Amino acid sequence: MFLIQNTLVSLDVLEKEFCCDLDKCRGCCCIEGDAGAPVSEDELRIIEQLLPDLLPQMTPEARAVVEKQGLSYIDPSGERVLSIVNDKDCIFARTDHNGWCYCLIEKAYNAGKLTFKKPLSCHLYPIRLTKVGDLVGVEYHRWDICHCARQLGKKLHTPLYKFLREPLVRRFGEDWYNELELTASEWEKQMRK
Repeated sequence: MFLIQNTLVSLDVLEKEFCCDLDKCRGCCCIEGDAGAPVSEDELRIIEQLLPDLLPQMTPEARAVVEKQGLSYIDPSGERVLSIVNDKDCIFARTDHNGWCYCLIEKAYNAGKLTFKKPLSCHLYPIRLTKVGDLVGVEYHRWDICHCARQLGKKLHTPLYKFLREPLVRRFGEDWYNELELTASEWEKQMRK
């Protein structure tokens, strides 16, 4: 682990290669799993404001879940997460006619209708943030469904931290990211000796 400002960064974040291959996975991380995506109270407030525009686009099943239990719940680990449909699908996930999964929030953001892209945990995936005392742990979460992303990352020689530059800067800032890059560069030099 590397200490960068107020974070502990896992070596995997620097060394693992990763690049989402949507042509192969079709965004299945939004519709697979056993819990919703972690979400902060601030993000929930934003999503609640967006809900009147999002509800008509949600599936009937997702609308029913929101009506019954709300936008989020506390998962077994004690973390607040977005609600899911059928114990796996994010309430904001939709599938197009080609079988590609997409996020309603991100689609509206990409169309210029919102200034909120999507929950940070979704944007950062496969990096997960954890609490480590007074620090934030920045860790790689390995999931079998991302096998094609690991293959493409290896083919393109794309380290995980470079693939996730935008969300890492979103969460920690440009200075933090520059320090991460410097750390990665120094680590790589050490490994070549």
